[in-house]
Amino acid sequence: MIIFFFFGFPHFLFIIFFSGVMEFFCDLEVDVNGEETFMVDRKILASYSGRLSKLFGKSKGSAPSLKVVFHDFPGGAECFELMLRFCYNFGRTAITPSNISLLHCAAKFMEMKSSVSKASNLLEQTEKSFEETRYWTWAELLMALKQCQGLLPASDSSGILDKCFDSLVGRLALASEVSPCPSTSSPDSSGFRFSCDTKSTESLKTVFSKTTWWFEDLLFLSLVLVEMLVKSMVSRKFNHVIISRFLVYYQKSKSSTASFSEKCRIVETVVDMLYILDQSCVSCKSLFEIHWVALNLKLRKNSRNKLENMIGSQLDHATLDNLLAPSPYGMNYLYDVNLVLRFLKVFLRGLCQVSAMRLNKVASLLDLYIAEVAPDPYLKPSKFLALIMALPESARDSYDEIYHAVDMYLEVHSGLSEEEKMKICCSLNLEKLSAEACIHLSQNTKFPSKSAVQALISQQFKLKSLLHATTKPPKSFADSPSTAMEAGNESKKHESEDQIVLYAGKLDLQSDSKDLRAHLQGMQWRVMELEKVCRKMQIQMAKIMKSRAPSHSHSRSLPRLCS
Repeated sequence: MIIFFFFGFPHFLFIIFFSGVMEFFCDLEVDVNGEETFMVDRKILASYSGRLSKLFGKSKGSAPSLKVVFHDFPGGAECFELMLRFCYNFGRTAITPSNISLLHCAAKFMEMKSSVSKASNLLEQTEKSFEETRYWTWAELLMALKQCQGLLPASDSSGILDKCFDSLVGRLALASEVSPCPSTSSPDSSGFRFSCDTKSTESLKTVFSKTTWWFEDLLFLSLVLVEMLVKSMVSRKFNHVIISRFLVYYQKSKSSTASFSEKCRIVETVVDMLYILDQSCVSCKSLFEIHWVALNLKLRKNSRNKLENMIGSQLDHATLDNLLAPSPYGMNYLYDVNLVLRFLKVFLRGLCQVSAMRLNKVASLLDLYIAEVAPDPYLKPSKFLALIMALPESARDSYDEIYHAVDMYLEVHSGLSEEEKMKICCSLNLEKLSAEACIHLSQNTKFPSKSAVQALISQQFKLKSLLHATTKPPKSFADSPSTAMEAGNESKKHESEDQIVLYAGKLDLQSDSKDLRAHLQGMQWRVMELEKVCRKMQIQMAKIMKSRAPSHSHSRSLPRLCS
């Protein structure tokens, strides 16, 4: 039995045998990172360490005393002392989860491999012990990870971290397979798909806790280790929804007590890691929460672009409140319009892959945003126009909301020139304005007179087309006796239409504004009369079609009315 005592400075080694006490003054002084100095027997160390063996092999003669200084010994004095215990105990020591990382890094640093000591080398012993990580408890695995974190970068280069992460991710993957799978169709939902009892709130809470129980345990990880963990998870095809939720949880938890510069690094790392995930598995709500935090931080341009790209790609999941980001410092306008334009640019980048439903949702959202920013007195006409023109015309079924926003903008910006007003008004698709909006526009003195005339003419032709479609009889009723009666009504209707077209054609856009408004009022009256005629004809046609429609039970026996 051998017992070691280290005390004083420098350290002296006493070996106590059963037969008595023998004192040795060792001939090698070792300075470990400036923390402590050890006096050791260089022959014993050299017999296990290839690094010291090569060093002493170059020295000539037998110097009475030597000194070695280590500036970057992994784990410091604690780790060096563990290694000494191994050397002085004839190549034997207890390797546990609490010291395996320290011993492995020391063995790697000191080159304690089989080529130096074939009988018992520390490097081989620690590597064999790592094969038993699957038998470690969760607490032991976390303890080893914490030690690895303190040993960086030595633990990374030695491969310990890879082994620990493989074991960790494998254990989490197994736990997630046993638990019900989270729904990847909606990353914004905190619920999970359940094989039974889907309406039970308690069941959802239980399932959620089964997939996120480890979030709190891994908050001790540094940003470097978080990045390594996520990449390891992705390589093992771990559920991206759970990864994204862990990253968001980590960002919120760590940022609450972090300094300004630390917050920047945390957000940048989380954004970079979210960017490598499947974007359909990343919550849009969470991305906007991170964006709100990032507004007050000086992120790298690359990270900021990644965040905006992720948000823009799923802009159809955003809400109006999400878009109402304040303008950057030094800008007069109320909201950051340029940010929304960048979101739209990203969304439209894959327009060929965007469904009509998603496009319509973004159009509805944008209409709400335009209505919100329209009263801003500092919003430039070019920016307001860019918002309106950002989406293709096919994205909107109606331009009524845009018309109301333009009306508000012109009211607030009454000092605009006629040319600027016309540019904005030209962005309106008059064909997609309702009759009420067209009539309101014709009476709206804030709009240029030319726009009012164009609106009424557009409405007139829409009504004309509608009348044609309404009064045109179906092919099967073409030879019906009532067709002749309807022809008379149709000729009267055409007279009304021709009067309106003629009336519109006589308008002189260069005439006095009061006279022009009077003409417009006359046109408006004629349009209203035409609308009444249209409605009456629609009712009549509906009655005729209903009376001539065969009953369902005798439809097979009735002859065709016409061939």
